[in-house]
Amino acid sequence: MVPFGDFEYFGLLLYILLPLIALGLLGVTHRAWTLVAMGLLLVLQASGSVPLRPDFHVREIYIIIGYTVFQGVVAWGLLKYKNRRVFYGAVGLCLLPLFTSKILPSVSPHSAFGFLGISYITFRSLDVLFSIQDGLIKSLAPAPYAAFLLFVPALSSGPIDRYRRFLKDWEKARDRGEFLADLDIALHRIARGFLYKFIIAALIKTYWLDAWSTGRSLGTLWIYMYAYTFYLFFDFAGYSAFAIGVGRFFGIRLPENFDRPFLSKNIRDFWNRWHISLSFWFRDHVYMRFLLAAAKGKWFTGKHTSSYLGLLLTFGIMGVWHGLSFHYVLYGFYHAGLLIFYDWFSQWNKTRKLLGESSLQIFVNRLLTFHAIAFGLLLFSGRLTPPAPPEFEKIVEKADGNEVRGIAWDRSAQKKEIKVDLYVDDAFIERKSADAFREDLRDRGLGDGKHGFRFSLPWWVRDGRPHIIEVRESANSSPLKGSPLTVEVERNDEEIRREEENLRKAREAAEALEASPQAPAPPQAPAPTTPPFRAPSPSGAK
Repeated sequence: MVPFGDFEYFGLLLYILLPLIALGLLGVTHRAWTLVAMGLLLVLQASGSVPLRPDFHVREIYIIIGYTVFQGVVAWGLLKYKNRRVFYGAVGLCLLPLFTSKILPSVSPHSAFGFLGISYITFRSLDVLFSIQDGLIKSLAPAPYAAFLLFVPALSSGPIDRYRRFLKDWEKARDRGEFLADLDIALHRIARGFLYKFIIAALIKTYWLDAWSTGRSLGTLWIYMYAYTFYLFFDFAGYSAFAIGVGRFFGIRLPENFDRPFLSKNIRDFWNRWHISLSFWFRDHVYMRFLLAAAKGKWFTGKHTSSYLGLLLTFGIMGVWHGLSFHYVLYGFYHAGLLIFYDWFSQWNKTRKLLGESSLQIFVNRLLTFHAIAFGLLLFSGRLTPPAPPEFEKIVEKADGNEVRGIAWDRSAQKKEIKVDLYVDDAFIERKSADAFREDLRDRGLGDGKHGFRFSLPWWVRDGRPHIIEVRESANSSPLKGSPLTVEVERNDEEIRREEENLRKAREAAEALEASPQAPAPPQAPAPTTPPFRAPSPSGAK
């Protein structure tokens, strides 16, 4: 279940938080129940499975537990054998699961590794390793360390906390007054999250972003750029508001992630306001460490060389962290270029005084900065770079009372015919080859475009009752993405009467044929390869 993704999640979340609220109102801080509540939330969110191999799926919760134990062993190993070589080895081991999750789908298209939030947990794990190496952490207790890594409200998308700050909140006992103050902030933040994510972002997506999501004309891209910029902010800021608000129920004061970023006066100011926990993490653990190492080693003689190379390194890594696609890497280097240009221009402007600090100039600066940011997010969206075709795509695109339609494509088996099976209420209906030509598939780079399929649903599905529709790949019986799903179509009495009449006539003809002494015996039908299917009575009789 996606955290903060729908109202069902919030309903289940409320049940888990009720004991924490009751304890808080009594002025009791009970970390044991906090761990239990976090465990329940973790099970709620990590309820899926991960295909380590096409024929071997593992529950996501088991991977998370194994990952946490692995990172704990690495951290405690560094604590015990702290030296530079062990530190580098620990950092490499810490990054190994994240690299595997990024690279494995490219190497083995039908395999995957990881879980929702592995990038953010890796940042927390690295923060612990850096702090151990710097001598800031002398010991690690299992419970707070696990709670820090797996703090569920911030698990999937941050904010990125720091262990020493988290530990202060974890060890602090709240009285009733402090809990009520946290409760007030929590409710306000959650209300803001609903406003941002489920109202403003949803409206932008429905009536603005989706309406301009196709086409590559300059005007279309310009309008899409604005829509995507505002949508991304309100959606992400809404999620962060939820995380910060729910964190307060646990007594954890997560760091802020946004501070009116579109009012930034320059690009440096922007990175102090946008995704703050991420930008500060990269500043402290990548950029500053690179500058320190360069200064100690006297790597460069130029005054600004180490700073500019540090920016390229930092934002290049940030781009790769978002994904291995070209537009993510381009986004990172684009922002590095903006920061380098701003630093150079600031130095140049100090002597020439071309730009001042008047109200008009500040307004112009904000306007220019906003458009530089928006163009960067347009790069980030991937609209300016042609998307690479997926390694495989097997999905049900449409299912209603009349038909089921979808795609079955596999780059590794382009010349091999992919067959799919239709099931209704877990009963086999029909098998077809996914070989229908579709121009849109060819235009997307999916081979020759002959990878579509379409099933016509039987008439008795349109009986006003819910039916479970599922499409499975014939070779391994695995359901396609978007399947199974439930279809409920308004009862069509005229069609039902017509089909029942056809069935009645067919039965009468068969009975008359059997009763005729001159009629030759009908040929024996071959045995079906699947169990015979009996459609439910359209009239509702059992």
